[in-house]
Amino acid sequence: MTKNTPHHEIPAHGGRLINRIIQGAERERLLNKANEMKKLPLTRRKLCDLEMLAVGAYSPLEGYLGRKDYERVVTGMRLSNGLPWSIPITFRVDHKTAESIREGQEIALTDERQNILAILHLEEKFEYDKKVAAKAVYRTDSPEHPGVDSLYKRGDVLLGGKVSILRLPENREFLPYRLVPSETRQIFKDRGWKTVVGFQTRNPVHRAHEYIQKCALEIVDGLLLHPLIGETKSDDIPADVRMRCYEALLEKYYPKDRVLLSVLPAPMRYAGPREAIHHAIVRKNYGCTHFIVGRDHAGVGSFYGSFDAHQIFNEFAPGELGITPLFFDNTFYCKACGSMASVKTCPHDKNEHVSLSGTKVREMLRAGTLPPPEFSRPEVARILIEAMKNRG
Repeated sequence: MTKNTPHHEIPAHGGRLINRIIQGAERERLLNKANEMKKLPLTRRKLCDLEMLAVGAYSPLEGYLGRKDYERVVTGMRLSNGLPWSIPITFRVDHKTAESIREGQEIALTDERQNILAILHLEEKFEYDKKVAAKAVYRTDSPEHPGVDSLYKRGDVLLGGKVSILRLPENREFLPYRLVPSETRQIFKDRGWKTVVGFQTRNPVHRAHEYIQKCALEIVDGLLLHPLIGETKSDDIPADVRMRCYEALLEKYYPKDRVLLSVLPAPMRYAGPREAIHHAIVRKNYGCTHFIVGRDHAGVGSFYGSFDAHQIFNEFAPGELGITPLFFDNTFYCKACGSMASVKTCPHDKNEHVSLSGTKVREMLRAGTLPPPEFSRPEVARILIEAMKNRG
C-alpha cells in the first residue's frame, strides 16, 4: 500500500468485508422456516462471536470453521487457503446434541429468551483434541489459564458451517459507540484519515497507555480507541465503568478530531501472542492501517514471556497481515527524566520509575486513595473509586 492510498480502499482481510445479515423477503422466509427448525441456545461467548461474524469483523469468515480450516488454524495459524488466521472461531456442542443433528441440516440459533437470531447451515460436525488445541492456541494445557479452562468445560464436537443472521443480539449498552466495520471505515474516510492506529484494551486507560497512544498519534492521522466489551473474566473491571473512564479521558486530554471511541463486542480469550495477531486482523477489518501491540498483549498471569506477543509477528512475511504492528515496551513515569518513558528511552534506575502493580492500584482505589497523577489521571481514578464503592 502506498502512503497516499485513500484510507477507505484498504481491503478487509481476504479482500472484501463480509456481511452475513439477511434482509427483506429472504429474511422473512428464513424466519418462518426457522420456527420449525431444531434450536440451539447461545452462550454469552457465542453471542459475541455471532455478532462479530455478522458484521464482518471476522472477515473473511462467513461462519464457524469446518475441519480443514480448523486444523490448519490450530497447527499453522492459517486458513486452509493459506490466509493468516490465528484463533479458531468454533461452535462447540456436547455429544448428545451432536447426535441429534445431521450434516446438511439447518439449525436455528437463539438467545436466552428463545429469540431466533441466526441460522447455522451445518456442513460438518467433527471431534477435536482439546489438549492439542490448548497447547497450540494458548501455549499451555493448564486449566489455571482461563481460556484453557473454558475450552475444557465446553463440548467435544465442533459444528462447522456458514451462518445467516436474522437479527443481531439485543444490545442496549453503548449504542452510540457500537459501530460496525463499514461504519468505522466510512468515518475514517469522512475525516480524511489515510492512516489509523487501533488500540485494544479491556482495562481502563492509565498514563502508560495514554503515552503509547499519543506516540502512535504522532505518526498517523487518527486513533481508534477500541475497548473490548464482550465476555471477560469475572474479576475484570465491568465494561460500563471502563467506558466512563474513556469518556472522561477523551473529554479532557485528547484532540477530539483525531480520536474515535468505538466498542468491540468480541469475547476475550486471553490467548496472548495468538490473540495479538487476531486483534490486529480484526482492527484491519475495521479499517485500521496500524495496530498497537503492548508488551504482554492479551496475556494473563505469567503464561507468556515478556515479548512473545511481539515476536509472533515475525512468523508472517512482511506485509502479509496487511496491517502494521507498532510494538511498545513497558512504559512508566520517570522522576529523573521528568516525563513518561520506556526502557527504550530512559537510562535511569527503576527506583526513579513510578510504576504500580495492579494489586497495589486496586488496594489504593478500594481505600479511596488516588494513585499518583503520574500513574493515573485523577478523573479516571475517581470513576474507579466510585465504582468500587458501589460494588463493595
